Amino acid sequence: MRARPALFEVYGDYLRPRGGRAPVSALVKLLAPLDIAAPAVRTAVSRMVRQGWLRPLRLASGPGYSLTPQAARRLDETSARIARSGRSGWDGRFDLILPYAPVGRAEATRLTALGYGRLSEHAWVAPRPADEALALLEAAQVRYERFSAGHPAGTSGAADVVRRAWDLAGIGRAYEDFVTEQRPIVGAINARSSDEEAYTARVGLVHHWRRSLARDPQLPTALLPPRWPGVGAAGFVDRHATRLRPAAERYVERCLGGISRGARVGFSES
Repeated sequence: MRARPALFEVYGDYLRPRGGRAPVSALVKLLAPLDIAAPAVRTAVSRMVRQGWLRPLRLASGPGYSLTPQAARRLDETSARIARSGRSGWDGRFDLILPYAPVGRAEATRLTALGYGRLSEHAWVAPRPADEALALLEAAQVRYERFSAGHPAGTSGAADVVRRAWDLAGIGRAYEDFVTEQRPIVGAINARSSDEEAYTARVGLVHHWRRSLARDPQLPTALLPPRWPGVGAAGFVDRHATRLRPAAERYVERCLGGISRGARVGFSES
């Protein structure tokens, strides 16, 4: 894992509930178990300040950094996407965005992360609207039209739209690969493991889960193939992220100066 995404993970999952701020010394400690050296942490922090994600501040324990409103919004968006992994209901209508010109690579990546699939260079579709997509296009000065539409052929026609806009087979395989890769890592954490080991495994699990979700448009169940791998993957993440959280939280507190060293994992292995 690289320093910048690791910082987003740590701020979003552990530091934001604690006020969204931390001293530099704590950030270095929190990223050390992820094999990220102190110089790389400081370089990433400086870059995130220039990009508007972090802002410097003086804490009692020394110089530190807090989330900016822009970063808080991005983290909220990501959290909402994870919360939608339960596949909410669908009213049978798609959100269509028709840019007047092809969007750039960065904008295309963000549209995909917001749940949109590309029908053509001038047509993007999603099973539900995301206002962030409009803000994205406006910031990029891309003119567009937007419509809400149902397919006249009903569910069968909607399924054809899905086939054209998304590679569901590829997304499903990615979910299966994710579980296969993560199962031995999180499964190795037990009552004899340290808090640091639990924290490291949990950060990796959540980070790779977010990356998997970035490809998934979160289609309603009616438009998914049977036995969709994303459902099992979501349950896998929920179980292990919950199981590892207490120990991971203790490790974060220790790095922030809250608890003494030597605590061991305190969770059920069921």
